[in-house]
Amino acid sequence: MPTLKIHLEHAEYDAVERFASGLNTTPEAVAYCALNRLMLDTHNPGLPEEIAQTWEAHRENLPLWSDSAGGPHGYEGKADSEPTPSKYL
Repeated sequence: MPTLKIHLEHAEYDAVERFASGLNTTPEAVAYCALNRLMLDTHNPGLPEEIAQTWEAHRENLPLWSDSAGGPHGYEGKADSEPTPSKYL
């Protein structure tokens, strides 16, 4: 069986693990469900752009759903990198 590996920062994994625990399931089940939802949205014309932007942004920023308290902006006292509010909040 083919395998996909997802490498997460601790702040990302901790958030996924806590979410899964609250649902009485596993982080793997949460990741599979997320992939399933994404694959079911393939008709969305904005999806390729969103995937590209999300993939590029992950190199420098933690996602909004992560435990980002340890991120550089929190301890350096800088403003958020995002110039506009997230469309996901």
